[in-house]
Amino acid sequence: MGSFVSERVNSIPVSGIRVIFEKANKMPGVIRLEVGEPDFDTPAHITAAAKRALDEGFTHYTSSAGIMPLREAISAKLKRENRVDADPATEVVVTPGAGAAIYLSIMCTVNPGDEVLLPDPAWPHYEACISLAGGKVVRYPTHESLGFRPEMEEVANLVTKKTKAILINSPSNPTGSVLGRKDLEGIADLARSKDLLVFSDEVYEKVMYGGVEHYSIASFDGMKDRTVTVNALSKTYAMTGWRVGYAAARPEIAAQMAKLNLFTSGCPNSFAQVAAVEALTGPQGETQRMLEEYTRRRDMMVRRLNEMEGVSCPNPGGAFYAFPRVALRGMNAFDTSMFLLDNAKVATVPGSSFGELGEKHLRLSYATSIENISEGMDRIDTAIRGAPRKESAPEQRLG
Repeated sequence: MGSFVSERVNSIPVSGIRVIFEKANKMPGVIRLEVGEPDFDTPAHITAAAKRALDEGFTHYTSSAGIMPLREAISAKLKRENRVDADPATEVVVTPGAGAAIYLSIMCTVNPGDEVLLPDPAWPHYEACISLAGGKVVRYPTHESLGFRPEMEEVANLVTKKTKAILINSPSNPTGSVLGRKDLEGIADLARSKDLLVFSDEVYEKVMYGGVEHYSIASFDGMKDRTVTVNALSKTYAMTGWRVGYAAARPEIAAQMAKLNLFTSGCPNSFAQVAAVEALTGPQGETQRMLEEYTRRRDMMVRRLNEMEGVSCPNPGGAFYAFPRVALRGMNAFDTSMFLLDNAKVATVPGSSFGELGEKHLRLSYATSIENISEGMDRIDTAIRGAPRKESAPEQRLG
């Protein structure tokens, strides 16, 4: 019997994150540093709003663009915090998580053969969505020596007549890098001069350290109508399982996203949308408390990693990931990750899962308890001491 699986889906490789995740699930006693998910519970006032909605019978279909109170709350948040004016009726779409917002925005704008500039390294979800749309991924390098930020001259040299869009993610998964105003001005200049669309994934905007400021590129002159701003409540409010994300885009794109949303999920979860209104409009103290704890965890993990022989780790400016360089003789990033899982019982993600420039790196999440981080670092240190002789590798640069 022949295969019934489509070539479209079959062409997408299994993520290295999933390989590690599935193996770790079958092993007892593993410290899980591979999962990018807050370990905090959703704040009580948000869950209470969902319970009230359930008790009141708010369990039916909603608009495929999301309920208006939530779209209004998102619009107010964007104006207040991001300096982006988005009409809730025509320019805001609620989606089942940021992943869906990215998928919908790409499917609604990228034609077969269009090229999309994508950072290297970057979350694998982006590349899969572009491929499913029939687009071509063109990687632009972000350099470890620049805090995993791009050199704009290199990015500009990658633009061709087929280039449709550029995707940015700040703060970044997996590197924790943050694009500053100067970086974003360079990207905005390129987008305006080459008539490019910008996909801006800002899901980690509230997880930033040391007073570093977040900028939304849609707020820059001439950028609102050529930017799709993607965000979610998952990371900020520890609501990963609620699946509430959103996008702000010009009306013609937002309308198509709402239409496609209808054919993929019908609508976002009804009572989760009510909870999302409460998250955006209610008390914000828990978000600050989470950030303070992430800061403590980050400081411990980065310090411990840099104390290990043959390991170097920059201090991430945002998100909740460390992205250390770990070079063990005869091992690439995937081998190193598997070595640590087998010998230290610590699950990490090989940096190569995020792109060629992630090779020799691992992604470690510190969205877990300080006790888990401390024990995990002890185990990794012990395993590395017993590993084959270490060797360093120079930074890879493309362009």
